Order: sequence, then C-alpha cells, then structure tokens
Amino acid sequence: MTIPLLNLFLLFSFFALSFSHETPNPQNNHHNHHAFPRPLIIEYSELEEELKLRCTSWRFAGEANNLSPWITVPKECAEHVKEYMTGKGYIYDLEIVSKEAGEFAKSIQLKDDGLDAWIFDIDETLLSNLPYYSAHGYGFEVFDHEKFDAWVEKGVALAIEPSLKLYEDVLNLGYKVILLTGRKESHRAVTVDNLINAGFRDWHQLILRSSDDKGKLAVIYKSEKRSEMEKEGYRILGNSGDQWSDLLGSSISVRSFKLPNPMYYIA
Repeated sequence: MTIPLLNLFLLFSFFALSFSHETPNPQNNHHNHHAFPRPLIIEYSELEEELKLRCTSWRFAGEANNLSPWITVPKECAEHVKEYMTGKGYIYDLEIVSKEAGEFAKSIQLKDDGLDAWIFDIDETLLSNLPYYSAHGYGFEVFDHEKFDAWVEKGVALAIEPSLKLYEDVLNLGYKVILLTGRKESHRAVTVDNLINAGFRDWHQLILRSSDDKGKLAVIYKSEKRSEMEKEGYRILGNSGDQWSDLLGSSISVRSFKLPNPMYYIA
C-alpha cells in the first residue's frame, strides 16, 4: 500500500500547487498577474492545433488542384510539410495511389499490338529528390534551377518504392512504359543511369525537354508529347505524376493517378 499512497500524495500535491497560482490572496493586490496562467497554455495548444488543421487543409487543397498557382510553401506551414514528407502519412498516401493504379492496370484487357501505353513522370513520381529538398526547406525556399540541376547531375535520387512496384507490375502486364519528364535533354545520360541504379528498367521511351520545348508550360509540353504518342498509334491508358500538369491538358489518359507532393507546384 506504500506506493499507491505515495502516488496519491504526489497527485494531490500537484493539484494543490496548480490551484495555488489561481487562488486569490486578499493580502496581495497583484495575485492575478502570474507569468503563465493556465488558460494561456490551453489557448496556445488550441492555436497550435488550429494551425495544424489549416496547413492540412492547404495541403489537401493543393492535392485537389484547388489552389491558385503558388511559388513556395507558406511560412507557417513549412514545419507541417516537413513532418508530412518525412513521416508515415506520405508513405501511406504513395502506397494507396500505387495500389489503386495497379488495380486499374490489371482490370484492362490489353490488345496484342503492343500499343497500350502507361506514362510515368520521373521526379517525385519514380525518383525521390527528398534529400535535395530537405536541404532547401521542403519547398519553403524559392526553387533554384541551377542548384536542382547540380543535384540531378549527381544521379543519386532513390526509387519511390510504391512507384517501383507499380512500374514493375505495369511492365509485367504488357504495357509499353513511356517516361515523360520535364528534365532537360542534357540530363539524359545521368537520368538513365540513375533510373537503372534505382531499379527501373525496360522502358519503351524516355522523353526529355529538347531545346524546342524550352519555355513551354509543363502542361503544354506534356500535352504535345502525348498527342505525338497518339498519332503514333498508342493508346494512353494510364498516367502517373506528382503534378497536375503531368496529367491535365489534351490527349489525357483513360485514368490518371496523382501522387502527393506539397513541396512545389509546376504549371
């Protein structure tokens, strides 16, 4: 019985101490100005929870394509985006996108002419650039093309595992895999090596931005490339990308699958 009594004594002492700061003292005219009154602590917790909810709503609005074009993650949401990208939520979201895409891929009866195609974007779709963005505020910093190009040339981006599984499933089902990326043609060699080292093989085409595509919005550039595919006879059944500009526009796929990415926006 000694331990429970001790616990009870400590609990009573704690409450006595807590309420002693709130009990008026008739001999002290300044009894209400203690430094951190308990109501303020409760209010701070509520404000913190509200900020978390607002940042979650901001992220959701981005994934649903309801935000106007944006340049950086809002300052107040920088920590939220970091926690999401480095936590289990991001992984779970990637997994469910891959699972749903895989189920759709299996549901299609492919033809025998080899023209049923599935398109994949590369960055934040097949390959993760999280080490780069972790050093640049997880999207809080303004995007720097020269710094990112230098990162790409290292060729060390890792596979996004759920996407690698989908990629392999799609290949095994008989789809022609076409990689359509916003990377520049000058990055072809390092991109090929990086993809192979990360486990991606046997794609049918790898399309990068040529000098003719310089300055085009991503949604226009990718729409034009999909239109060319259709003119060659391909049926674009699936398309996976982390940006809405990977998926929207003209010559869109039968089903499109948006991977989560709250770190940056590409029009």
